[in-house]
Amino acid sequence: MRAFIIGRFQPFHKGHVEIIKKILSENEYVVIGIGSAQLSHTLMNPFTAGERYLMILNTLEQSEISNYYIVPIEDVNSNPMWVAHVESLTPPFRRVYTNNPLVKRLFYEKNYEVLSSPMFNRNEWTGTKIRNKMINNQNWEDTVPETVYNIIRDLDGVNRLRDLSKTDEDPI
Repeated sequence: MRAFIIGRFQPFHKGHVEIIKKILSENEYVVIGIGSAQLSHTLMNPFTAGERYLMILNTLEQSEISNYYIVPIEDVNSNPMWVAHVESLTPPFRRVYTNNPLVKRLFYEKNYEVLSSPMFNRNEWTGTKIRNKMINNQNWEDTVPETVYNIIRDLDGVNRLRDLSKTDEDPI
């Protein structure tokens, strides 16, 4: 069976790798949707769709995983149309892995088999925590695969995040 997972992957971290491996242990193939692909250079979405694509591609190649398809998916801001939008961009699939209540509901209403994504080391492996560690000069390097670390280093991604965290408001 072909499965689908969507995430923002800001950045792609070790938990994502474990989720992909778990999905592939239950399915022949996984379609990986890069959500909110139009967003970048914000605190919540610092990396571009192309940068996230490279993070996923390089990591899965390094892990010798080959039964996947990656597709950037821009937001359409219309929940009733969103599943059709995803379907128009991806190869067919019948099973969806997500923990997002809205995504679960939207795919369920279109008769997909919807399963919760497994969670791995949520105390450390979340995009929000990793981005905060980058901003606060804390150890984040061991939360992402080496391939992702190298991409973020080459992009000067930590300094990008730190710049984005600054404000132009006058402190009073």
